Amino acid sequence: MRTLGGMAKGKARSDQSQRQLRVGEELRHALARQFERGHLRDPDLAGVAVTVTEVRVSPDLKHATAFVMPLGGAKLADVLAGLGRSAGYLRRELAKEVQLRHAPELHFSADTSFDHASRINELLHRPEVERDLQPDESTKRDGA
Repeated sequence: MRTLGGMAKGKARSDQSQRQLRVGEELRHALARQFERGHLRDPDLAGVAVTVTEVRVSPDLKHATAFVMPLGGAKLADVLAGLGRSAGYLRRELAKEVQLRHAPELHFSADTSFDHASRINELLHRPEVERDLQPDESTKRDGA
């Protein structure tokens, strides 16, 4: 499965080079500063706090996918559409802030890591799983 920018969605961070990780973090911080300033005039982004959780950069540094989540997860589709419309402006602003030969083309995707963490937590707290995680009474007596 591929996402915009040609990067596989399931690609682990450890598969990226040190340079990709460094550039991704720099872009993440720069995007967060842009959102904090609130210079975006798109109506779907007005008054919405957006969190940038990760930026993955392609090996040639020409594409970057920013994983974002609006505060509270509200109006996610509208926020992603607004960010897509604002990508050109954000790219120009990033080019001024981050020292790269070429500013990467920006793509935005919803961050689903919170959903995954919630699902894992839910599974771990199911009664049959909790029962299996409890120490066995026979091992308590043998170890004492």
